[in-house]
Amino acid sequence: MVRRVRPARIALNTGAVLFCAVWMFPVYWMVNTALKPSGDTLSPTPKFLPFPLSLANFADAVRKPHFADYLVNSVIVTGVVVTLSVVVAFLAATALTRFRFFGRRGFLIGIMVIQMIPGPALLIPLFLSMKSLNMLDTLIGLIITYSAFVLPLTIWVMRGFLHGVPVELEEAAMVDGASRFTVIRKVLLPLVMPGIIAASVFSFIVAWNDYIYAYVMMKDQSRYTLPVWLASFSTNIGTDYGGLIAGSTLFALPIVVFFMLIQRRLVVGMTAGAVKG
Repeated sequence: MVRRVRPARIALNTGAVLFCAVWMFPVYWMVNTALKPSGDTLSPTPKFLPFPLSLANFADAVRKPHFADYLVNSVIVTGVVVTLSVVVAFLAATALTRFRFFGRRGFLIGIMVIQMIPGPALLIPLFLSMKSLNMLDTLIGLIITYSAFVLPLTIWVMRGFLHGVPVELEEAAMVDGASRFTVIRKVLLPLVMPGIIAASVFSFIVAWNDYIYAYVMMKDQSRYTLPVWLASFSTNIGTDYGGLIAGSTLFALPIVVFFMLIQRRLVVGMTAGAVKG
C-alpha cells in the first residue's frame, strides 16, 4: 500500500528543519570563523565556507598565558561540582520524598525562594562569606559557591523524579531480601537516571560557564577558569576576534561532548529499574 504523506506533516517537518537551521547557524558561523585565516575574520564580504582552512586562530588561543592552568581549574571545579551536587541532591530528594519530618514543607519553600534570587545579587554576601572563611583565591571556595547555586534546582528536579517512583517497587524488592543500599542501586538509581542526567547537565553548564564569581573570588591569575581566559582576548588595545572565536569553539566543545556521552541514558534509565529491580 502506498502511504500518503499529509500536507500538515510536510509543513511541520519543513518548519522543524527551518527552525533547526536557524538555531544551528550561529554555531556553524562560530566554527566557520574560527577556521578562517586571520585576515578573513573581519572581512566585509562573508565567506560561508572556510577556505583555505587555517588552525592559526586555535594555535593563538591555546598559546595565551596560563591556558593549561585555566583548563585544569575548570575541569576540577566542574567535575567536583557535578559529582557533589548530584550525590547531595539525590540523598536530599530521597529524604524529602520517602520520609516525613518536621520542617519538610518549609525546606521545599526555601529551595524555591533561593532559586528565584538572581546570582549577581549574592555576589557580595558570598564574597564576604568566603573571605571570613579564608577561602578566597581557592578552588574549594569556588566549588562551594557553585554548589550553593545548583543544589536548589537539582534537589527540586530529583524530588520530582523520585516522587514519580512508586514506593511499592522498593517494598517488593525489600520483601525479596534486598537491602536498602541494593534497592537504591538497582531500583531507584536506574529509574531516576533521567533526573540525575538533567541535574548533572545543569550543574555542568553553571560551573563551566560562570565568569563573574571566578573573576571576583580569584586574585591569582593561575587560579582563574576558562571563562576568564575568554575575556582576556578583549583588551584596551582591541579585541582578538579570531582568537576569541577559536577559544569560544574550544570552550563549547566539552559541553557538546558531555551531552553526547550521557544523552543515551535519558531514555535507557526510564524503564531499566522497573525491569532489573
